[in-house]
Formats: sequence, structure tokens, C-alpha cells
Amino acid sequence: MRSDPLGYLTTELEALKQQGLYRTLRVLEGEQKAKTTFDHRQVVNLSSNNYLGLTTHPLLRERALEATRRLGVGSGSVRSIAGTMDIHMELERRLAVFKNTEAVVVFQSGFAANAGTVAAVLSKDDVVISDELNHASIIDGCRLSRAAIKVFPHKDAAAARRIVAELPAAQRKLLITDGVFSMDGDLGALPALCDIAEEFGCIMMVDDAHASGVFGRNGRGTIDHFSMHGRVDIQVGTLSKAIGALGGYVAGSRALVEFLYHRARPFLFSTSHPPAVAAACIAALDVLEQEPQIIERLWENTRFFKSGLQTLGFNTGLSESPITPVIVGDGALAMKLSDRLFQEGVFAQGIAFPTVARDKARVRTIVTATHTRDELQFALDVFAKVGRELSIL
Repeated sequence: MRSDPLGYLTTELEALKQQGLYRTLRVLEGEQKAKTTFDHRQVVNLSSNNYLGLTTHPLLRERALEATRRLGVGSGSVRSIAGTMDIHMELERRLAVFKNTEAVVVFQSGFAANAGTVAAVLSKDDVVISDELNHASIIDGCRLSRAAIKVFPHKDAAAARRIVAELPAAQRKLLITDGVFSMDGDLGALPALCDIAEEFGCIMMVDDAHASGVFGRNGRGTIDHFSMHGRVDIQVGTLSKAIGALGGYVAGSRALVEFLYHRARPFLFSTSHPPAVAAACIAALDVLEQEPQIIERLWENTRFFKSGLQTLGFNTGLSESPITPVIVGDGALAMKLSDRLFQEGVFAQGIAFPTVARDKARVRTIVTATHTRDELQFALDVFAKVGRELSIL
């Protein structure tokens, strides 16, 4: 009988169980809403990136259905062959106007947008200067590019400047940061990093996935929030979080976008979005521009919940956004906290190494515009109860 060449994976899984880090997938039974049902249990959902509740917005539903009836369920090809439809081009035009850039190219995911772009614009002779807490898609893109990688301490612009200053003036350099960091909810050091990029001639790139629809005028992101228009060469955004649908995009110059048409491997080798997805994304932009009060509600809820956690005595780190971590340190404790919260009716996902540092395990909470004050107060009461039970408070 043939031995199992993947048998070692069972050993690895057993190790995760022994460490208290083994997880099963929570299964959503219904719509992605602020209060919904996972694994047959009704919970207040604090784990979704659906910041504005647009996954179930009536306009997005209507536009998606209309596009499906008119154009079908799929595009049938990659963009570079026969899969570029009018509706894809319309979405990219709308995004370019929204982001105040010359052009936009849409990718199948935010991960693909980051990884595909970094790998396309750099080569082994170039160098990346990257914040140590940048998203995994940025890290993977850097590795795929084969460029040298220089990492600076989180948000330490002075350290980034020292790294850049020591590099050959003629070497191509990409300076890159998240706009909002996905695990800690703090903002990148955009103004200072833009200054460095301009001083030393770096390409400036910002991953604005968790800022899209959240920061800036009508949700235009951190570049708008910090008034950095014209100073960021490559802006990455997402259509999968606050926009409520699926995909990612890169905004920048027309030359950048046309180059990515020719060299970004995820764009070249992945089938384009179904018409329904593109239509829903266009509808989401309409909502952002016509219903700014949704973003105002998001921030009202964020302030209420973040203040409540801090008043209880939880360590919320440096969060400046609707992402608020509850940092407990030990990975097994973070998972136990997450499990107990779930049993009491609150879904806040536990996160441990390697996603975060070994001593920075946490449950990550994300507030949305559609949470009611009663739901958020219920969640705070549960956090208080479980936090005391586990001697976190």
C-alpha cells in the first residue's frame, strides 16, 4: 500500500490542536449582516469587512440582477482576450474619477492587485522599502518580483528615510505602506513617507483596502484623508470590503494601467468579473456619493464601541479605524476568548501567529454602519463578562 506523502500535514494539524490554535470554519447561514446566524447560533457579527452594509443594499441587489438578466452570469474569458466588457470599462472609468487619478485597472481580488502590481513593476535589480506590518499580499508581491526587500519598523518614517538614503541614487525604489493596517486598525505614515518618496525619487505605493469607503470624502481613502492627491503613484483599493462585492483595483497614471494590462499576471491569466459583480460595484459608488450618511453612521458606531472597550480596560492597541483589536498576547487565550464570545452571542475572530506576532494575539473586532446601538452594547456587555471570566480584565 502506498504511504501518504502528505501524512506530515496531519502531524502539523495535531500540533495546532495541542497549542489551542486549531480553528474550524464558521459557516454563515443567511445574509452577511450585523446580526446573523453562524453555525446555527445567532450572533452579533464583529468579524465582517462589510463596513457599510452594502452586501445587502437594495440598489446593489437590483443592479446585479439587472446585469445578470441582460449580460449573463459570466464573462467567458480573461480581460486580455475576449473578457473585457463595456461594464468593466465603465467600472474602471467611475473608479478613476472617484479616486482622482488618470486611470484604474480592476483585478479579481485585492490580494491579486497588490501581488500582481508589485511583481510587475519591479525586477531583481530594484528594491522595496516596506513597513513591517504591511499586508501579506504586499509581501508576496515583493518576493515574486525578486527585488531586494528592506523592511522598516512599523510607521517609523525616520527609519525608512535612513534605509532609502543609503541606497544608490540610480536604483529603482518602491516605498510601500498600508493605508489602514488590517490587524491593528491604525493609519500608515502617509505624509512623511510621501515626503521621503519625493526627496529620493521613490515610487510611492499605498494599499488602501481597509480605507476604501471608510476614510476620506465619501470614502475615497487615506490619500484623500491626508490630502495626498498627486503624491501617491500607485493606489490599491478593494471592492470586497466596504464596497460590498468582490475584487480589487489599482489607480494611477494611464501608463501604469496600460503596463499592467500587459504585465500583471493575475490580470492576464484570470477570468474577468461576472457582469453582476461589476454592476454592483458601480452601484456602490453611487451609494457612496449619494448616501454619505452611511459613512457617518459607521464612525458614530466606531467611536461608541471603541470607547466602550477602552473604558472596560481592554488593550485596543493603536486603532484609529473601525478595526479595533482586543489584544491579549497569548494565542491560545485569544482563541479561548473568541470561542467564549461566540458561545455568548458575539462573533469576533481570534487571530494569532503567524498572522500577528506571537505575543500580540488578539480578537479583531470590526464595527459596521448597520450595527444598532443595542447590538453594540450587548457585545460590550459580553466582552465584559467573558473578559472577567478569563482574567483578562
